[in-house]
Amino acid sequence: MKVLLKAENISKDYSNHRALNKVSMEVPEQSIFGLLGPNGAGKTTLIRIINQIIGPDQGRIILDGEPLRPGHVHQIGYLPEERGLYKKMKVGEQAVYLSRLKGIKGPEARNMLKSWFKKFDLLPWWDKKVEELSKGMQQKVQFIITVLHRPKLLIFDEPFSGFDPINVNLLKQEILKLRDDGATIIFSTHNMGSVEELCDNIALINKSEKILEGEVDKIKKEFTSSIYEIEVTEMRKPVEDLLDERFRLISSSRKNSTYSFRIKIGEDYGTNELLSEILPVAQLISFKELTPSMNDIFIKKVTGRFPQERVADMDQANKNQIQ
Repeated sequence: MKVLLKAENISKDYSNHRALNKVSMEVPEQSIFGLLGPNGAGKTTLIRIINQIIGPDQGRIILDGEPLRPGHVHQIGYLPEERGLYKKMKVGEQAVYLSRLKGIKGPEARNMLKSWFKKFDLLPWWDKKVEELSKGMQQKVQFIITVLHRPKLLIFDEPFSGFDPINVNLLKQEILKLRDDGATIIFSTHNMGSVEELCDNIALINKSEKILEGEVDKIKKEFTSSIYEIEVTEMRKPVEDLLDERFRLISSSRKNSTYSFRIKIGEDYGTNELLSEILPVAQLISFKELTPSMNDIFIKKVTGRFPQERVADMDQANKNQIQ
């Protein structure tokens, strides 16, 4: 697959703080690329470098096979997390003005904007002042202005912030359509559910360094948790009596005569060994491996443990204190 944007060994320092440390990544053409990381990891700095708001101290950005240059600004659309429109200006007038700054002629901009405003239920607000719009409406206007000139690369920083579920779904469908129509999208968010739903590829930055990159489906397969969810009935022996150093009980629950367990299998052991302990003392209802979510993988890479394991450790620590 062709790469549209490539970051090569990007580093950036602010006084005594290194915001990015030799970060490299490749964004495939016509894909949705999740740029992820905890607060302060360096994501915003990288986005600003791509938008030429600031320059790197080291490394370079390649866009569509060329080193990034000022003329590329018209090939990039950027929706920042911090929104900003002129409050006293009329909505339609401002949208046309900002569209003309991006190279679209006035009459064409007006026609294109009217079509988008109709799609987003904003047309009745065309002649209203921006300050009369709700926060969500203002964000929809900025989204439209960002995508109107059909740039090769779109960068959305927390695009769903402040939206209700209906408008979130509307924007998700538009983002997918933009990709299918040829756009390449960098999508920065803390919502891992949206990452799983939308992103083809991701890069995870933590403490100024890239610690993970690749296709979402492949990454999820690589991070199998070895945690299994088991449901049984007719349990004739406490599950704790069945477990030894090979297995670790993550959680357990009971509803009527049905018992549910989450058990982590040690690296050197397999499912047959676990089943051989359970089957003689219970009737098996279901047995499945828990596929880690992107949220689980995010926490695992940043903290070193899956969230289920962290909860189990806390529970065990509390039990030890009580004893």
